[in-house]
Amino acid sequence: MSSIVVVAAIRCLLILLFLPFSALDKLLNFRAAVGQAAQASASHGLAVLLILCGLAVEVLMSLAVLTGFHDRPAALVLAAYCIVTALLWKQFWRTPDFRLRGASAGRELFWDFLKNLALAGGFLVLAVGANVAEVHRFWHDPLGSTEPYAAQPPAGDR
Repeated sequence: MSSIVVVAAIRCLLILLFLPFSALDKLLNFRAAVGQAAQASASHGLAVLLILCGLAVEVLMSLAVLTGFHDRPAALVLAAYCIVTALLWKQFWRTPDFRLRGASAGRELFWDFLKNLALAGGFLVLAVGANVAEVHRFWHDPLGSTEPYAAQPPAGDR
């Protein structure tokens, strides 16, 4: 299997939740999405804006990660998005039935919360890097690309 196919497949797995599914769900069920956002924001107008911004983040940042075009800042935005959505919509600590044994809606939210944080971690590894050299490179060019489909490593790696 080609290295390019492997890199593309990995990036597809990272964005799988957002680009085809969550974005499409927001479009097909826009009123329900706004209703859910209105519960968190207490304002219908703000809820519409939040859903439209979320849709834009999911589509545009996912495409940037997939194509490698400014994928570092896009991955940072998606990591922040995952953390914010975990904190706003996966509030397991507010459910009256959170417990580790037996049926519990709170525990289901807890797992969703952890999944959002884990996904944020994956995007942060993509953005910042998985080792000290990559973190150093990130600090010197945070808005650059990781050049995921380059035939050779970026110039600083040779």
